[in-house]
Amino acid sequence: MTAPTHVRVRDDELIRSSLIDPEQFAELFDRYSAMLYRYVSKRLGPEPAEDLVGETFLIAFAKRKSYDPAYTDARPWLFGIVTKLLSRHHRSEAARYRALLRAPHDGVSESHVERVVTGMTARAARPQLAAALAALPARDRDVLLLVAWGDLSYEEVARALSIPVGTVRSRLNRARKKVRAALGDTNPMNEEE
Repeated sequence: MTAPTHVRVRDDELIRSSLIDPEQFAELFDRYSAMLYRYVSKRLGPEPAEDLVGETFLIAFAKRKSYDPAYTDARPWLFGIVTKLLSRHHRSEAARYRALLRAPHDGVSESHVERVVTGMTARAARPQLAAALAALPARDRDVLLLVAWGDLSYEEVARALSIPVGTVRSRLNRARKKVRAALGDTNPMNEEE
């Protein structure tokens, strides 16, 4: 006799069922709150991250009736909400990047992107990277960080920000060029240890 396997209910189905049973929405929180917290924490720090993630899910819960069921993955929708909330904190975010210029590296990394950033830090690029992120226009920074730290595809970023995929590509290209220029037109990931 085999043990029953847990079937993961799609996000769109959870949202739809939460209209009848609001407790179903808690599963979305369980799935994505840590991911959103890491993203916001990297941008603003841990203190406001918890509040913004909570606010994101309150807004999502209130707007769940308008969720487009054509999309089975709610991540872009949630990242779109949190990115709009982050826009209220653009001064705090720029100040955080300036503080990163002065802060020692903590050595903790979890994702591939964080390992790349850690490698760049080892090559003394962290101050230039933080300065470059602070100098980017918010809309370009949002696209860059949704791809890099949010791990969203171009299509998911487009959906999150309600912009065309072509706009995502152009903003990302522009942001990458500016960051590369701030790093001396080199790609630190290609340098030998």
